[in-house]
Amino acid sequence: MSISSFALQTNFNVKNAMASSTLSDLMRVRKETIRNCLSDFENEEHRLEKVLTINGSQYVNDSKASNVNATFYALDSMENTTIWIVGGVDAENDYDMLLPLVNEKVNAIICLSNNNDKLIETFGNVVDFMIETTSIQDAVKIAYKLCREGETVLFSPAGACENTAENYEERGKKFKEAVRQL
Repeated sequence: MSISSFALQTNFNVKNAMASSTLSDLMRVRKETIRNCLSDFENEEHRLEKVLTINGSQYVNDSKASNVNATFYALDSMENTTIWIVGGVDAENDYDMLLPLVNEKVNAIICLSNNNDKLIETFGNVVDFMIETTSIQDAVKIAYKLCREGETVLFSPAGACENTAENYEERGKKFKEAVRQL
């Protein structure tokens, strides 16, 4: 089966599909069944969920990325220049693993937290533009003003919910609503 026929083609989804396919093959699941599953699999809500395209720019909800590793895979999957909305509870996060991806793909960071010191220290000299806010609505409005056609706005917090929402589902819904209000 060609990767181009996978429903979800990001790097981490391809790796997951390969692992699932291998396990299914070992369990003697029919190849046609595996192929059908991989070709029509739907992404779950709040995990690299494409919300809207506005003025040629894609808005992506990755609210489920409540740790640095999940955000790594989100940034790795970005194909266009990205405006990254990040921030949540910093559970001693080590953002260094994100530096190469941010350097390569991100031109602006919008910090969405009460304490952004570590984010600013890590990425302040890496991106052209960095701003702090504590409101998802404000973060989306700022991203809209910064965004140029063909760029992606990625909401991938890299931390658990802070004061913006009770859980990642509510946080993701707030992001999507803010995008729809643009």
